[in-house]
Amino acid sequence: MRRVLTALAALAFVAGSFPAAAQAQSGRQQQSQQQGAQGGQAQQRRAPRFAPLRRQTNAGPCPYVKILYDAARFVELANNQPSAAAVGFTGEIEGVNSDCRYRENDPITVDINVLFNLGRGPQAAGDQRTYRYWIAVTERNSAILAKEYFDLPVNFQGSQVTQVQQEQQVVIPRASITTSGGNFEILIGFDVTPEMAEFNRSGSRFRIDAGAANAERPAAQ
Repeated sequence: MRRVLTALAALAFVAGSFPAAAQAQSGRQQQSQQQGAQGGQAQQRRAPRFAPLRRQTNAGPCPYVKILYDAARFVELANNQPSAAAVGFTGEIEGVNSDCRYRENDPITVDINVLFNLGRGPQAAGDQRTYRYWIAVTERNSAILAKEYFDLPVNFQGSQVTQVQQEQQVVIPRASITTSGGNFEILIGFDVTPEMAEFNRSGSRFRIDAGAANAERPAAQ
């Protein structure tokens, strides 16, 4: 399914790296869903498989694109009880693939593919859930310049696990021909509650199909 996405908010002027009217835009997104394992079968971990991105010779390096650890997973817990029986809807950003292009005075155009693994636990209400995630542009290791939220509607259709790929495009203006993509960073994460962020930060995590398999994954190291 394809739909037009709204533009990212105007980027702020930071350390002379941006024009006053700087703007980041997000382009088309495409999502595809694939049903995963059901019942007591654990989902097999495998390397994310992405659609190929065009590779071009640029004037400099691409922005660094990464998943924010505190927002990499989405786990609903009834009454904040950390047990498989209390799990509602779950989600994990499985991986991200990106490429960029810019030459001379062109802005930096970044194509991003994001792969989500999404699950439905025993406390999930219904077969449909609209997840929410965000993409933020920052000055490298510094302040957020722009951030936009996106809805990700999912219909599990009776299955416990589904996989969705989202395609996004971000355009970052350059103040001059010497402004490099290495000055910027792009972060991706779920829209999580403070409790979810703390759960992620602690290293605790569940299988995507937690409750169906009734098995908890050991804490991350």
